[in-house]
Amino acid sequence: MKIKEIAFVCFPIVNIPKAREFYEKTLGLVPGSVWEGEDSVFIEYYMGDHTLAIGKGAPSFNPGKTGPGVALEVEDFDAAVKDLKDAGTKFLMEPHETGVCHMVLVEDPDGNQIMIHKRKENNK
Repeated sequence: MKIKEIAFVCFPIVNIPKAREFYEKTLGLVPGSVWEGEDSVFIEYYMGDHTLAIGKGAPSFNPGKTGPGVALEVEDFDAAVKDLKDAGTKFLMEPHETGVCHMVLVEDPDGNQIMIHKRKENNK
């Protein structure tokens, strides 16, 4: 087997309206594909060549801090942090600067961790 690339990263969710408000209003993502069944949902958000998805319905697909993680690259780190704080988003790690980036770790409504990230100019 030869893996070509990551197809998508998916976070399990519990409350669909609350999750959509976070991903679409707080993070500003636009749904590219939405599939909703009787007790399940799968929504894909396309970002260039990458896809972030949220889903509900599979019995063993549960949210939490030990699941997958994703780092979302932003254009303006300080503005993103302000927007997240204004929206009342829970911060798991305050803004942190390294030699190559700025990052902050936040939590979605279901407890999944999401990193907000900005590479420094010399590390693009």
